[in-house]
Amino acid sequence: MNYSNPTQLQAAILDWAGTVVDFGSFAPTQIFVEAFAEFDVQVSIEEARGPMGMGKWDHIRTLCDVPEIAERYRKVFGRTPTDDDVTAIYNRFMPLQIEKIAVHSALIPGALDTLTGLRQDGLKIGSCSGYPKVVMDKVVELAAQNGYVADHVVATDETPNGRPWPAQALANVIALGIDDVAACVKVDDTVPGILEGRRAGMWTVALVCSGNALGLTWEGYRALSAEKLESERQRIHALFAGSRPHYLIDTINELPEVVADINRRLAKGEMPQAS
Repeated sequence: MNYSNPTQLQAAILDWAGTVVDFGSFAPTQIFVEAFAEFDVQVSIEEARGPMGMGKWDHIRTLCDVPEIAERYRKVFGRTPTDDDVTAIYNRFMPLQIEKIAVHSALIPGALDTLTGLRQDGLKIGSCSGYPKVVMDKVVELAAQNGYVADHVVATDETPNGRPWPAQALANVIALGIDDVAACVKVDDTVPGILEGRRAGMWTVALVCSGNALGLTWEGYRALSAEKLESERQRIHALFAGSRPHYLIDTINELPEVVADINRRLAKGEMPQAS
């Protein structure tokens, strides 16, 4: 038995918020701000967006390690936040997130038609998220009401390590019966999500405008002048540079062209690990 490179993609592994639902990735961001506020610690929306893509406990831990936020916490509690303090914030975050997830549950405009087309071209649709399962169950339910059902879903607490580790992406490979990681493309709006795909040996596509990095509503994005949009693209491209995505596109609606290009590259013998 001999190894041969895959000649076309078999699956797209998609993030959720900022990728398929919740244009601008507002659902988790606002709740981080509210959860910290319940402990009388101010965190800005911009600060809350910083570690986006990680599991939510890790996200809170990372925020608590930001010197300015740690100092605000110390002024209230007389100490910098411990892991127990992080867990206390997380335990307040979770019910708030579940309560308000429906507010930002709309599919990204055009996403459903795009994914229908990819499925018609033979791709399976896997998915993973920085949300834990208790939140993902609600996200999945709401998405189904809007017509989107992924072939597989992996929450951040269903593997030993969340992003930027590759476990969630690889769990999709196993569940979907994909025979080669190079036949998968990971699509995400965050650096940890792109690193996840890279470390899993997949092709990677970073979403520049629909998610956390731009942080605008669909209407806000559409209202940007051409000059401002190009300036924001350049800024966000620089943010993603260290994670080395194979492609950067505005939204998931440009994914079919990327899939076609990856298939051309695979047919020529190119592999994601080599680029």
